[in-house]
Amino acid sequence: MKKRKIKYSAIIFLCWFVLLVLLVDGVLKFQTLVDYFGSYALVEVALLLLVLLPTLAVYAFTKEKK
Repeated sequence: MKKRKIKYSAIIFLCWFVLLVLLVDGVLKFQTLVDYFGSYALVEVALLLLVLLPTLAVYAFTKEKK
């Protein structure tokens, strides 16, 4: 296992997830987003992708020293 890649990805995942939770629940209000986009499922998928894509990008681009 590539521990460094997993560690950096986990840090990014946690920080980004907390930021999105604060933004969506505190500032934008989840129900406002659902009303704007018209679909609960679409908002959920979009938020999941906003968390998972940066995490996968960090995992993919983290260099492993040999």
